[in-house]
This record gives sequence, C-alpha cells and structure tokens, in this order.
Amino acid sequence: MERGPDTSVDCGFLDDLITEGRVAHGTSVREQYASDESPHTGRTPDAVVWPASSGEVAAVLEAANERGVPVTPRSGGSGLEGSAIPTEGGVVLSTAEIEHVDVSPADLQVTVGAGVVYDDLNEQLAPYGLRFAPGISSSDVATIGGMVSTNASGFNAVRYGETRDHVRRLEVVTADGRVLECGRDVVKTSAGYSLKDLFIGGEGTLGVVTEVTLGLVGIPEHRRAALVTFPSRTDASSAVADAIGSALVPGAIEFIDTTSMKMLNAYHDDITFEERPTLIIELHANNSGIEEDLAFAKAICEDHGMCSWEAATEENIDDIWQARRDKYHATKAYRDDWDIALVGDVVVPISNYPDIVAEVAEASEDLDLLTACVGHAGDGNLHFTPLVDPDDEEMVERAHELNERVVRTAIALGGSATGEHGVGLGKRKFMDDEHGGAIDLMRSIKETFDPNGILNPGKVLPDE
Repeated sequence: MERGPDTSVDCGFLDDLITEGRVAHGTSVREQYASDESPHTGRTPDAVVWPASSGEVAAVLEAANERGVPVTPRSGGSGLEGSAIPTEGGVVLSTAEIEHVDVSPADLQVTVGAGVVYDDLNEQLAPYGLRFAPGISSSDVATIGGMVSTNASGFNAVRYGETRDHVRRLEVVTADGRVLECGRDVVKTSAGYSLKDLFIGGEGTLGVVTEVTLGLVGIPEHRRAALVTFPSRTDASSAVADAIGSALVPGAIEFIDTTSMKMLNAYHDDITFEERPTLIIELHANNSGIEEDLAFAKAICEDHGMCSWEAATEENIDDIWQARRDKYHATKAYRDDWDIALVGDVVVPISNYPDIVAEVAEASEDLDLLTACVGHAGDGNLHFTPLVDPDDEEMVERAHELNERVVRTAIALGGSATGEHGVGLGKRKFMDDEHGGAIDLMRSIKETFDPNGILNPGKVLPDE
C-alpha cells in the first residue's frame, strides 16, 4: 500500500505502547533516520521508536499492522544499500536498545539481543577464548541484528563462513505481532523447514529479529600474516584463485589494488605501503602446521610473480588490518570536495576472480572514473568505490553505470549482485537476472509472512 510523497500518518498510538521517552515524533530526530551509510535517498519517517524487548516490538508491529502503517526495522544504520531507510514514511523501529548477552561457553554459543554491536560482543567473549568470527569492516557500529538481516560477513568469511553459518536460533516478531522461535540452540537439526534461514538475509521484510543464538569458535592460538605485492592486478587475483584451488584454508585473503594503496598512503602519516596490487594473507592455527602453510602460500605467490613478501609480526598484524579497515575513510578523504558515489559489492566463483577485477578496471577506464578496489578475495567478494564530484550529475551517473556494468558481469559469471551488503534499495533491479522465476516464489513468501505489506516496503524484491 504505497503512500504518496505528501501523505503522513498519525503515529500517536506508539505513545500508549512504549514509554520512558523511547518514541520520537520531532522533526530533527526523524530526519536522522531517513538515511544510512548508503548513497540512497529515503523518506523521513513519521515516528521513530526504540523498543527494549521482543514484547514491545510485538506490540508495535501488531498495532502498526492493524492500521496499515509501514514499519522499517533498523539497528546500527551502517548498511550500504539502503536496507534500513524508509521509503514510505511510517515508523522506523530501532532494535538498538535490545542489548542483552548470555554466554554459554560449554556449548560454544552465545544468545544476544539484536542491538548488540559486533566488536562489543567479541570483547565480552574474549575472556572465554571465544569469538563470533565472520569479521566485518564496520565492526564498531554494526549490530548482530543488522548482520543477520543482511547475512553480513567480511575478512574472515573465507575460513569461518557468513553470519548464516553461525546462527543456531532466532527469535523473530512477525508483522502481526507473533513472537516466534526459529531453530534450536544446537549445532544441527533435521526437524521441519528451516524458517530461520528465510529471515537471515531477509532485511526485515519478513519479520523483525530480536534475539539470536550464535555458534562460536575459539580464538586461534597462532596467527601469521604477510603483505604480498604483485606486478599486476591479474597476477594478484590469479594467486588468490590458485591458493584457494590448492585447498589452502586461510583466515583471510584480502585484495587491495594500487589505487587503494595510494589512498591509504595519503591517509596515514605513520605507515607507508608499496603502491602495487597487494594481498594480505593471514593464516590461523592451534597447532604447529602454520609455518608450513605460510611457506606454501608464499610459494603460490612466487609462482604468480610476486614482487615482495613482507611477513607481519605479532606486534604489527593488527595495525595492518586497521589500515585495511581505514580504506573507506581514506577514499573519502583522497580528494577535497569529492565523495564516494557508492560501495560496490559483488561476488563470483573464485576461478573468475581475475575476470571481475579486470572488469572493474576496464569499466573505470571506459567511463573515466577514479575507482579503488578491495575485496575479501578468498571467497570471491570484490568491493569497488568510484570517487566523484557530487555536484557533477553526469559523473555520478557514470559511477552508477559502472556499478550496473560490474554487477551484471558478476551475475553472468555465475556470481551474485551482492556478497554481504544485502539488496536493500540499490540491488533490487538485478534480482530478476539473478533469480529468474524464483522471484515469484519469493513474492509468495513475502505475502504469506506480511500480507498487508507493512514490513520494510520497497526493499529486496523488484517491482512487478
């Protein structure tokens, strides 16, 4: 039930459900929730609400559903495809206040509220020698609820998998206010349909996640890493494909192109990197085999003409990763008055990684754009960030043309339009190409879970 741009809805009913100042109707607060970290334009919601429990979430959704009021679930607001910004006003429902943590170290699991921040969770798990392992760049703001919503992952996914691979149980509130338990607090189950896997990556279009039980892994006893440079992006990306194809199981393999290395050097005063295509290779182990694996990785890189191999020390390995995390900020700061047009996110079969890296470079040259690339290369994921003058509409259009060209190439190579950022607003138009006739089944699922269409309208599924 799409509403016109000039219509609004009375959200006064929220004041009877949520107390203690956890409802906002004022313009200044509402405007803060009309955007996230993406370049997409949303609409100012009519109200913002911060429930503190699944019961309060249920009360809000039941009342909103009865009134036909759109509800946009939100958590950390760090998304890059507009998943958490409203398209039809209504209510933004933030789960940021649901922050409980219950660790069960004997079961290698933890039960957390949706608003718990990734880094904060791992800080609480560290005394037990445990961690939630996917690894993400925005780890200081991204929440567990948001990670479940988009099936997020990052640096360590090549070894430990995506968020989905760690979720054992979800507590979810449906559009009509029912509180459901999906999954069990066990490692495996064969009982019935896996409903939790519908909600993971559903971006709040099917229900609102309020609590998550996660499987954990031990903090590795040994970490070894190296910075490896190559004469070309093809050599670097081919080394990645060869390493994974040779059954090496790294903790992480990151690809960083020459442009990104230049930006990092300009951003940092205390670190200087070689300005060549670069891999960060990190290995994890709890036994004595890590040095042999590192030597094997080095031999693969030598086969692909590596220029240099700089082994990281235990003291500076975290500094290297922090520099990698700074890449987004380094790009934004690279040219005065210019900004990142978008953060591309595609994934391809690992054997096609050199092809998608080449496609970004060729498209950037064809469209005359300054584009930096990094990627969680070990699982075929590539990010690209065209830098533009935001006042130059034609240049911004070229950046979106680049994104469309790269995404469609990734799909043609057997990959996906999004590896970890989600669909949101930005990738809806590619869903038919990627999923074909399965889109009709997805629409049927959406109608079953949310017949009134109140949950995060305008996201994930393309227009009919």
